[in-house]
Amino acid sequence: MSELLKNPKANEKVKIGTAQAFAAAGLAEYAPGAVVSREIMKSPAGSVTVFAFDAGQGLSEHTAPFDALVQVLDGEAEIKIGGKPLTVKAGELVVMPANVPHALQAEIRFKMMLVMIRG
Repeated sequence: MSELLKNPKANEKVKIGTAQAFAAAGLAEYAPGAVVSREIMKSPAGSVTVFAFDAGQGLSEHTAPFDALVQVLDGEAEIKIGGKPLTVKAGELVVMPANVPHALQAEIRFKMMLVMIRG
């Protein structure tokens, strides 16, 4: 594994190599009272970002112009999509449809991988 993957700086884009295995949950470390994000891939087709949320942190309600897939890597959170609350836990996936308001709250700390699909 590259040194960058072992010790990335907070909120820094992480470049991963092709044809190698890596633990997605290890790409973003928890920080007290914070949300840490690491963009690991980006192209015109979309992006992949790993987030680590400390307990009590979240994202306020917003919309996105594209569908998004959330995979919970560690812990659990409440995601509201169109006002409907969902409790999601490690190993679960949620599709957030384009143009539908959504919000996220970490009751306990958790990590997720967000895959944005542009089209």
